[in-house]
Amino acid sequence: KDRSFFVDLHMLHQKLDKKLFVLKPEVEAALDNRKAVVALESTIISHGMPWPQNYETAIEIEKTVRDAGAIPATIAILNGLIHIGLNDDDLKLLAITGQKAAKTSRRDLAFVISKKCVGATTVSATSLIAAKAGIHVFATGGIGGVHRGAELTMDVSADLTELGRTPIAVVCAGVKSILDIPKTLEYLETQGVGVIGYKTDEFPAFFTRSSGSKAPSRLDTPEECAKLIYANLALGLNSGFVIGNPIKEDEEAEVAEVEKATQQALSESIQKNIIGRDVTPFLLARVAELSGGESLRSNICLVKNNARVASEIACALSTFFETTPQNYDIFY
Repeated sequence: KDRSFFVDLHMLHQKLDKKLFVLKPEVEAALDNRKAVVALESTIISHGMPWPQNYETAIEIEKTVRDAGAIPATIAILNGLIHIGLNDDDLKLLAITGQKAAKTSRRDLAFVISKKCVGATTVSATSLIAAKAGIHVFATGGIGGVHRGAELTMDVSADLTELGRTPIAVVCAGVKSILDIPKTLEYLETQGVGVIGYKTDEFPAFFTRSSGSKAPSRLDTPEECAKLIYANLALGLNSGFVIGNPIKEDEEAEVAEVEKATQQALSESIQKNIIGRDVTPFLLARVAELSGGESLRSNICLVKNNARVASEIACALSTFFETTPQNYDIFY
């Protein structure tokens, strides 16, 4: 069979408009040579953690990716340009700017660029940009989802619809536990998004390993995940995957404590009429406060763990691209 489709995939980054996109040289070199690259979002830096833990964690995550053999590509908008790959000064700027940075999903990209704002990309925007650049693996903490009480508020994250139309694999610790996990899994099914439990039969719940919801599918090695991504690209499905990687047992938060804090935070958000894009940052910050920092500690641990697994998958995928013959016999 003709592999020209995969050749085109490897050239996507070369087709980006340089008036809009800035590729960090090491990211560009890695893509030119079909090496492993892992996309990283920037909202986790600006909105997910307080200073200075956000900057320290961003540096540690990039180091984790490098140590596992891949190149990190943190994505953000600076001075009206989409940057794919940031230097330390860029990471520090985002961390210090914090929640003053524009939280940027797909719908906000054109506005943030036109206004030349500092924009921190969410899972949806990061997925879109990474896929445009030919980056197939993305690591984050947890994806957005269906909010509790969504039957009344209709608050459903754009992350879910984006994954239904963007071919990327997102390695995460499941859905943020402040959300409605069963409804989120149902919504992902509706969008045609594959959901994988990595070395687990149960879909993880962000701060904790257990959600009570079964993962539709299970894979146990980076090579299996790479084959999945490869097959998805070969089929041209134009949809993505959520690879749920549970937090390590010795790093997870106490389930009852986190749930109690979540319920209180949800109640407070309703009382304060916090809605839309402001809900998740408020809930995460408030849960961290109410849990005495326990949830923040777990958050940092799980992000680094996801970065490691994503890098291993990206390395395996890079190997497949280099070694797989034209008859795609890796599937047999």
